Amino acid sequence: MKYPLWSRRGFLTVGAVGGVGLTLADFLRIRQAQAEQKHYDFLEAKAQSVIHIFLPGGMAHQESFDPKPYAPIEYRGELSAIQTAIPGAFFADVLPRTAAIADRLTVIRSMSHGEAAHERGTHNMFTGYRPSPAIVYPSMGSVVSHEYGPRNNLPPYVCIPSQPNEYAGTGYLSSAFAPFSLGSDPAAGGFKVLDLNTQPGVDEPRFARRRSALEAVNEYFARREESDALTAMDTFYERAYSLISSPQAREAFNIEAESPGVRDEYGRNAAGQRMLMARRLVAAGVRFVTLTYGGWDMHNSITAGMRSQMPAFDQAFAALIADLERTGLLDTTLVMVSSEFGRTPKINGTAGRDHWPKVFSVVLAGGGIKRGSIFGASNATASEPDSDEIGPADLATTIYYLLGIVADKELMAPGNRPIEIVDGGQVRKGLLA
Repeated sequence: MKYPLWSRRGFLTVGAVGGVGLTLADFLRIRQAQAEQKHYDFLEAKAQSVIHIFLPGGMAHQESFDPKPYAPIEYRGELSAIQTAIPGAFFADVLPRTAAIADRLTVIRSMSHGEAAHERGTHNMFTGYRPSPAIVYPSMGSVVSHEYGPRNNLPPYVCIPSQPNEYAGTGYLSSAFAPFSLGSDPAAGGFKVLDLNTQPGVDEPRFARRRSALEAVNEYFARREESDALTAMDTFYERAYSLISSPQAREAFNIEAESPGVRDEYGRNAAGQRMLMARRLVAAGVRFVTLTYGGWDMHNSITAGMRSQMPAFDQAFAALIADLERTGLLDTTLVMVSSEFGRTPKINGTAGRDHWPKVFSVVLAGGGIKRGSIFGASNATASEPDSDEIGPADLATTIYYLLGIVADKELMAPGNRPIEIVDGGQVRKGLLA
C-alpha cells in the first residue's frame, strides 16, 4: 500500500519555506522521512478489528461513566455511584458488571464537540468530521473497508442489525465500501441473515450457472459504461457470492452455534445477542462491526429510563470484554462505546436531561488501548472538560493509528478532489498502552 508523501496543505507551504532557508529538495526530504515514519506506524498496527457499540440518542454521562456523587442533587441525579476496578473511579450504579471489569477499559471523560443536534453529533462520531454542506464524509467502517478490503471471504464492514444512520455509510467513497447489514436482529427467534442463503431449489450447479450468466451480463454493460453504480454492484455481487458459497463465512453468522451457556452469559436480549454476534464476526475475520442498542434521548424520567435500558447493556458489555479476553481476541480487537453527545448538567423540569455536546464520555478497550485508565476529566458539574479535552478528529485519528491507517492520507472524492481521511486530528498517546 502506498501513501502520498505530502498533503495538499503541506505542498502549498513549499513556496513559503524558501524564504526561511528550506529549499524544495529540503522540504521533500523532510516529507519523505515523515512518510517513512507513517509507513512504519502502519506496520506496527495493534488492532486487527473494531467493534463500535453506538448508543443512539445521546447517553447521559452522569448516569453512566462519569457520575458526580458530590454535586447537588439537581446535577448528580438520583442514581448512586459505585466503586469500579479502577481505584478511585466510580460508575453509576446501573453498571455493576462493567464496574467490575473496568481494569480492562479506558474511559474518556473529556469528549467534546459543538453539535447539539442528533444528526450533526452522529456525523461527528462516525466520521471524525464536522458536517459540511459541500461533501458527505465516509464513516470509519467504510474507510477501513476501502483501505483493507475483505478478509476470510467476509465483508470488511458489518452493521448489526442494520446500518443505523446515513453517516455510518460510504460518504464520498464508492458504494462498494458500504456496510453489509444483517437485516434482522440476532435476538429474534429463527434469526437468519438477509440473503445469506440460497433459495429453496437452487443447488450448487444451478448457483454456479446463475453466477456465470450474471458475469456475462456485467461484462456486457462494463464495456459500454463506466460508473460507480456498476462497479459497486459488481463488487457487491462478488462479495455476496463469496458469502453464499463459503461454509466458513456462513458459519460466522450462525449464532445458534454458540452454546446456551455463552448466549445466557451475554443475555437473551438485543444488547446481548448483538454483542455476541459482533464477537463471532471479528473472530471470523470481519474488520469493523458497528452495532446499536437502545434509545438514549431521555428528556423525561431519566432515572427510570436508565434503570430500564442499562442492565442489558451492562451484562452484555461485561460479557463481551471477558469473552474477548478469554478467547485471546481482546489484544487485537478495539472496542468502542460511544453516543452522539451527552446530556445537560442539570435535571430538567420533566426529570430528564437535554442535549449537551460540550462534554461526554466514550469507553475504549483492547486493540492497543491502555487498561484501567480514566482519560481526561469533566468539571464538578459535568458541564465542560476540566482536563485533556478530546474531539472527534482526535478520537478517529487515534483509532486509525491503532489500525495502521495514516489518518491524513488523502482519498479521492468525486471530481478527483483529494481529501484527508481525518483533517487536523492528533493521536492521543495517553489512550495507548
